[in-house]
Amino acid sequence: MMQSLEVQQAKSKAALFSIASNSILIVLKLIVGIMMQSVSVISEAVHSGLDLVAAIIAWFSVRESGKPADDEHHFGHGKIENVAGTIEAVLIFGAAAYIIWEAGHKLKSGVIEVESLGLGAAVMLVSAVANYFVSRYLLNVAIKTDSVALEADAMHLRTDVYTSVGVLGGLIAIKLTGIAILDPIIAIVVALMIIKAAWDLTRTAFFHILDVKLPDDEEAIIHDVMGNFSGKYIEYHKLRTRKSGHIRHIDMHLMVPKQMTVEAGHTLSHQVTADIQKLLAHCHILVHIEPCPGACDSCTVECRP
Repeated sequence: MMQSLEVQQAKSKAALFSIASNSILIVLKLIVGIMMQSVSVISEAVHSGLDLVAAIIAWFSVRESGKPADDEHHFGHGKIENVAGTIEAVLIFGAAAYIIWEAGHKLKSGVIEVESLGLGAAVMLVSAVANYFVSRYLLNVAIKTDSVALEADAMHLRTDVYTSVGVLGGLIAIKLTGIAILDPIIAIVVALMIIKAAWDLTRTAFFHILDVKLPDDEEAIIHDVMGNFSGKYIEYHKLRTRKSGHIRHIDMHLMVPKQMTVEAGHTLSHQVTADIQKLLAHCHILVHIEPCPGACDSCTVECRP
């Protein structure tokens, strides 16, 4: 498991790398798109511009989310990453709407001229390759650090890969067929792909703000760990889980034999916590120990000293 300082350094490095990469690609796409008078290439520049904004937001959020809990934020600042991811999703929806509006305007006016197709194709190819490797790097860091903001940034860039390839294919088709109307049509397809990515991002980032529980497979790990201690407690209940940024918050009530000492109960809760933390990274776990009322007719746990 990566330590907190290593996590923050890895996140910040990845976010800054994304900012640099997007800045270069925006300049290239915008210059070439204007030279070509291509709405599909310009739409890619807009998309990369939103990715740059997203990368800046991601960098800010991972920096702030690493701050420790304070008097105003007892559970830390982890949800800043979820808020950042949600903002990024809204920005992507806006970019898609702009692209569709521009493409529709070109289709309506009927004035469609695309020049310097070879240059545009070269830029799209460079963009696709660069964004593929950058997004893979960001996603690897996001998985290692469990960062929602970096995952969102990686999703943006991965979408750029697909859309760049789509625009590249369209430019090749225009070159081969001479049908310029393919340019705004491709731009609309790009926008629809962007909308799909934005919706996936919304589900990833926004719903954790509402304190949804951890995924079923992660809760299954908790249940498996508790099963390993089944002979040392009566039952566990009121299991509650949620996620704030990369931190998983878990709490539960653990009913133990009423004769169990405070020290033994404390030791048991630490054992349970340690085993869960070995299997689920970045967990804050609270175990509330409560005594059995002792009114059961039968019990699988020995209650007598």
